Amino acid sequence: MTHHFLALTGETPDSFRLLLDRSAFWKRSVREGMPESARLSGRGGGGAVLALLFQKPSTRTRVSFEMAMHHFGGRALYLSPSEVGLGSREAPEDVARVLGRYVDGIMARVFQHDDLISLARFSGVPVINGLSDIEHPCQALADFLTIFEHSTKEPAGGTLTFLGDGNNVCHSLMIAAALTGTHFRWCGPKGYEPLSDYVDRFQEIAEETKSRLELTNDVSAAAGSDFLYTDVWASMGQEDEAEKRRERFRRYQLNEDVLEKSPGARVLHCLPAHRGEEITDGVIDNPNVSVVFEQAENRLYAQMAVLERAFSE
Repeated sequence: MTHHFLALTGETPDSFRLLLDRSAFWKRSVREGMPESARLSGRGGGGAVLALLFQKPSTRTRVSFEMAMHHFGGRALYLSPSEVGLGSREAPEDVARVLGRYVDGIMARVFQHDDLISLARFSGVPVINGLSDIEHPCQALADFLTIFEHSTKEPAGGTLTFLGDGNNVCHSLMIAAALTGTHFRWCGPKGYEPLSDYVDRFQEIAEETKSRLELTNDVSAAAGSDFLYTDVWASMGQEDEAEKRRERFRRYQLNEDVLEKSPGARVLHCLPAHRGEEITDGVIDNPNVSVVFEQAENRLYAQMAVLERAFSE
């Protein structure tokens, strides 16, 4: 069986919890010294080789996957956008068929989620979603490792409020919340809500986990949160909308006023941050509330858990 990791919508509460537990295990292992048995074997008997296929650049995605493979005694091969030209210079299914004959797995960071589906369908090796226009599942796994490390309430994460665009990060985050029994609140302007398919999937999972979902345009609804999360207002590929988005999202900035209404809340951001736009310096740099850089570190351990499952028999 090929273990792809394309979207959190395919996870169960048990499978996602296991990934969280293994992420925490690998965090301890890296800090204390990796066990001798921590090796991912490739098809040729040596260390596993992972292709890193990028359409959109990312410091954290590239370095965390390269270091994860290093810790596992394997190798990562970086493929830049210009080298491959996925979907323009060469069809995704052709790239998949070729890479699948060379490497043991593929991590892809793409514009279109359908390209991930093609890679998974035609490569014959595990494919991991490093980001697409629909989901960012590796990020959400690291996010919830961070949330669980700092959570003091039941259900697991208390109430998590996402301020901003109902985008790929938001989609994965809300499904992760449903899977863990965390209450999720989206707060943003009209017209930028999460996709209805993700709202429906949240409700399906919540029948088992008892999570609650709230979608609101009222920024005051963020009050009383245990965790506050934001992301950039305009992602790569949305540059022509940036000014319009700044105007529409301005009142949803994660700032000191919002934080004051949620005493004891922790702040998360998936980075890179546009300081002074979606989040202020005083919030992201506040050591008493911000866990943003712990969250970034946890990307490494989340990737290790995903890779361990991807390369398992």
